[in-house]
Amino acid sequence: MEKNAKIYVAGHVGLVGSALWRGLEKKGYTNLVGRTFAELDLRDRHAVDAFFAAERPEYLLLAAARVGGIVANSTYRADFIYDNLAIELNLVDAAYKHGVKKLLFLGSSCIYPKLASQPMTEPALLTGELEYTNEPYAIAKIAGIKLCESYNIQHGTNFIAVMPTNLYGPGDNFDLQTSHVMPAMIRKLHEAKLKGEKSVTLWGTGSPKREFLYVDDLADACVFLMEKVNFADLSKGMKEVRNTHINIGTGEDLTIKELAELVKKTVGFTGDILWDTTKPDGTPRKLLDVSKLHGLGWKHKMPLADGIRTVYEWYCANKA
Repeated sequence: MEKNAKIYVAGHVGLVGSALWRGLEKKGYTNLVGRTFAELDLRDRHAVDAFFAAERPEYLLLAAARVGGIVANSTYRADFIYDNLAIELNLVDAAYKHGVKKLLFLGSSCIYPKLASQPMTEPALLTGELEYTNEPYAIAKIAGIKLCESYNIQHGTNFIAVMPTNLYGPGDNFDLQTSHVMPAMIRKLHEAKLKGEKSVTLWGTGSPKREFLYVDDLADACVFLMEKVNFADLSKGMKEVRNTHINIGTGEDLTIKELAELVKKTVGFTGDILWDTTKPDGTPRKLLDVSKLHGLGWKHKMPLADGIRTVYEWYCANKA
């Protein structure tokens, strides 16, 4: 990408989008475009088309999505599948119609089967049943992958898809009804510390294993791929073009109980952590195989303990 090329970051105020914006600026890109939800509803096909006609972006990083943790996914199933499908359909088609040179679509590791072999490789996609609690979101993200892949095959576009693992970082969502596991833990344990509570109850058994990637590492990987890897590279030599998406993660995981202990130590909470085993655990394990990405020349940088400390400091300064 040319440093002065017009780059549209869809979802630029969210956790991922804001990190992408920072990552692009850090690499010297100067012509970035973003629109808030109030300025542009990406579910509105006509509004999206008018935006592309007026702005003519040359590159697109598609980070816009309705996202949330297990509570939000379970409660707002219709919203999660409809909104994400609408956003993907409108943006991918507009990118094709208006001649975007390259698009990067951000999916999610929840696209893989609930009981997929670990670590999960890219070819595991569509080989088994999805986790029920986030099935609508996962189906929408799978559709986005196949949308990009199909446009590339039929129309010769250069649209690539990446599948990040669980993300965390500054600017995360700390709402207890819609947040993911780590920010929810940080808030609960911080508030319990302030109130002098003797214990905090967390959902599930604590036994599932999860992988966590610092969001600025994700952004760095995405910019790396935009600069160096094209769809033709990913599909070269394939008789049937499929599973061209790329996992982005650390290749390392830990149990939710181990995560809770790390957060507890960082926050400075001295009480006990209890587990409500009547609440769902979700997928038993979700670890990505990142050998494909490592083979392309990229690895993560932020250690988990350092990342949690950075996020907690941000939370205390901005939210607590």
